[in-house]
Amino acid sequence: MSQPSLSRRRFLESSGAVALGFLGLRAWLGASAHAAPIGYGPLVGDKHGILDLPRGFSYRVISRRGDTMDDGHHVPGQPDGMGTFPGKTGETILICNHEMMPGNNPFEYVIPERVYDKGLGLTPGAGGTTTIVYDTKQQRVVRRYLSLAGTIRNCAGGPTPWGTWISCEEAVFRSGKHKRNDDTIEFDFITEHDHGYNFEVPARLEPGLCKPVPLRAMGRFNHEAIAVDENTGIVYQTEDRGDGLIYRYIPNHRNELASGGKLQALVVSGLASADTRNWVAPTFRPGVRYPVKWLDLDHVESPNDDLRHRGYGMGAARFARGEGMWRGRDGIYFACTNGGAKQLGQIWRLQDDTLELFVEPNDSNLIENADNLTVAPWGDLIVAEDRSEEVVRLVGITPSGRPYTLARHHKKTEFAGCVFSPDGTTLFANIQGAGLTVAITGPWRRT
Repeated sequence: MSQPSLSRRRFLESSGAVALGFLGLRAWLGASAHAAPIGYGPLVGDKHGILDLPRGFSYRVISRRGDTMDDGHHVPGQPDGMGTFPGKTGETILICNHEMMPGNNPFEYVIPERVYDKGLGLTPGAGGTTTIVYDTKQQRVVRRYLSLAGTIRNCAGGPTPWGTWISCEEAVFRSGKHKRNDDTIEFDFITEHDHGYNFEVPARLEPGLCKPVPLRAMGRFNHEAIAVDENTGIVYQTEDRGDGLIYRYIPNHRNELASGGKLQALVVSGLASADTRNWVAPTFRPGVRYPVKWLDLDHVESPNDDLRHRGYGMGAARFARGEGMWRGRDGIYFACTNGGAKQLGQIWRLQDDTLELFVEPNDSNLIENADNLTVAPWGDLIVAEDRSEEVVRLVGITPSGRPYTLARHHKKTEFAGCVFSPDGTTLFANIQGAGLTVAITGPWRRT
């Protein structure tokens, strides 16, 4: 296992502002007076009080909680992770998760056989997905409809190369009766089926609910996001737990996730049961590639929700709330929302069976609690902050690790679901607690 040189280690430790990849940190600190400008300049306040953007950029709200869709359903609340797909005649198909709990059923017109968990007709699963067909040339919604129903807390997910969205349940409820405290409101709900699975949603132009089939072999745990390596067909997965693992799923038949397969957990070679969180000591250094291997897991439906504990006990690495995940040209990036010495978050990169700590910001002025993320057409990461403070941001990070603020809102809720249209003209994002989906356009850089 390689280690940073002493001089580099001292340099990183002495930079009190932030820990980034070495080249990005040096550039950010101004080591080069001729460094190219990054980002798009200062943000301009929005007179409507929704979204501040750089000069020359604009947004429009394309979906609001409670809107009536083309199939007669109402848009659920808590919009979260999203993916985009090209339509046959140039449309963008946008699939949006809804991180909803039972107890509030927005699916009053749903055909019963298309609901995963009806909750005995009393408390059906209120999570799922909606699909928006969007015309980026005219910047208008063509149609919206409900596409997955009856699941719980659909947080993030990821697109597949074969034109589907994998929607992930961030919940591990077993079938039966449940009591849960949600802020100050206590309520009961009933589930007919176990939860904690991924579901595959086709990207379709025409309205219709998909058949909700749990992808059991991908594991039952607190799922957050996935990314598919299109070269191998392997699916990588994050787990939103303070002691979660990073998983990969090798399907028996490529592009057929429901056909079964092998679930594995990431192990740092030479460092069994590694703690990547850096909470106690800076064990993992930015810019250093650590070789990894993969551990086979069994009993992956984990009725006791102990998959992460068993994996860690066998040598798998532990991560601090794995959240957004996206495949870029140079590897798979994923965020750990509470990682780092100040628990402000980390962003990692998996590349050629190595693990690299790409960004660990220990300064909330730069980025705080990275959650959903995507890769822009020109190679920058676009990262959504998950917090409820006065200012919440979308942050760009260049391939060399230099951060900049792209957008901000004042709704005291997380950004989520950032993703570009296939033609690269439009960035979609959710302002979760406000129940808003926005489309952002402007003078984007090109590939």
